[in-house]
Amino acid sequence: MDPKKDIGQPLLPLEQDPPEYTIGFPPSESYPNTSGQPVQHYGAPATSGQYIQGPYPGQTVVTVQPPVNVSFTPLTNPEPDYLCYSIFTLLCCCLPLGSAALVYSITTRDANMFGHQPIASKNSRMSRILNHVSLAIGLLFWLIVVVNIILTAIAVSNLHKYRP
Repeated sequence: MDPKKDIGQPLLPLEQDPPEYTIGFPPSESYPNTSGQPVQHYGAPATSGQYIQGPYPGQTVVTVQPPVNVSFTPLTNPEPDYLCYSIFTLLCCCLPLGSAALVYSITTRDANMFGHQPIASKNSRMSRILNHVSLAIGLLFWLIVVVNIILTAIAVSNLHKYRP
């Protein structure tokens, strides 16, 4: 086969003209009808009389009841959430422990709102513990900083006494 001879020729010869296309769907006569019922085009069903809606044969009907409105009642005696304490320890004392305490404070508030007493109690206790530990670490850190500044100032003042 000569490749130059086939340039510009179609790969497969066209044996027939393409079908004419119209807007919309092709007529239903072009599809085989194996059901034996009359072909229905568009519109209402081709049955005489009133059309009654119902289940198809062999179909199970399931009735679904609408859900009951569940209202979440907040606790009458809510657990303390220590939210302000958590924000203070987050910003001023120890960032990692303060952020963990803040998360527990928020979950305590949510549990109080949805009425989950055991979860609220557990999260409130954990938030208080983390806040206390964060405050202790923060106070210890600031105490070390202040002592270091005081000792540095004393050392600098004593350094001038011994210089000639």
